[in-house]
Amino acid sequence: MTVLSLSKALNEGMRKAMEDDPKVLIMGEDVGKLGGVFRVTDGLQKDFGEDRVIDTPLAESGIVGTAIGLALRGYRPVCEIQFDGFVFPAADQIITQLAKMPMRSLGAIKLPVVVRIPCGGGIGAVEHHSESPEAYFTHTAGLRVIACSNPADAYAMIQQAIHCDDPVIFFEPKRRYWEKAEIDTTDTGWWTPMDRAKVVRAGDDVTLLAYGPMVKTCLEAATAAEEDGRSLEVIDLRSLNPLDAPLVMESARRTGRVVVVHEAPVNSGFGAELAARITEQCFYHLESPVLRVGGFSTPYPPSKLEEHYLPDLDRVLDAVDRAFGF
Repeated sequence: MTVLSLSKALNEGMRKAMEDDPKVLIMGEDVGKLGGVFRVTDGLQKDFGEDRVIDTPLAESGIVGTAIGLALRGYRPVCEIQFDGFVFPAADQIITQLAKMPMRSLGAIKLPVVVRIPCGGGIGAVEHHSESPEAYFTHTAGLRVIACSNPADAYAMIQQAIHCDDPVIFFEPKRRYWEKAEIDTTDTGWWTPMDRAKVVRAGDDVTLLAYGPMVKTCLEAATAAEEDGRSLEVIDLRSLNPLDAPLVMESARRTGRVVVVHEAPVNSGFGAELAARITEQCFYHLESPVLRVGGFSTPYPPSKLEEHYLPDLDRVLDAVDRAFGF
């Protein structure tokens, strides 16, 4: 077993993928000599050379557009978007090309491109550096959208994403980059397929659905609720598109109460899709409406206010109380 931080687990996962397949490339702003702004790619250019770890201009559309061309030629590019809010200049390439070309060609064209996006707040940064844009991409058919929440999943899921023949949007919770855990890097037997959710804490009274940075917050809420005699089940969704609907619906039917938690604003956020699906499929099993906890419908605030903006343990527990109030 090896103790790795989440950022180092991503680094080791990409290193393993590059060792296994010479067609795997990494490209992005400052990913080479600097090792990325969060040092996720640290040391990879030194070991694999400038032809495989490529420092690009500050042009996200050019990064993803070049990756699409490389994928058409048989490569497996991994693009780093330096911060979540910087992905929007590349939206045209991602939405109108990357997501569409495989279907347009009836599957004849494969685009194994991974777009890595550090996401969320909690690091004292401002807008463009602390956003949660997942709903834009879950709404776009043709993209796999996944989110890791811990070092073990980060190590496994980045490799699974790179090996996947479909385009993958890979969200990384930047405020969890420095959290550590033990990982067995020699055994793939513990890996869960990247399109499957995990029950990270079993419970009977309420289902908490979360992904990325909010999984830890929900686990803390479940621990606190236990003192009041409430048993909260915490599910790490991991894959937002496709969604592991069978696991989610089984839990919702069993507990009868569901709270969805994410950092993105509640209005039109991914939680709305979850609430709609659960209501459609589990209506007669529910004891209360599906409740959502998320950010406010404002641009991301200055760093002094972000602790009030981000969902925390108290806001999750308040939603749990409201679920029991029906």
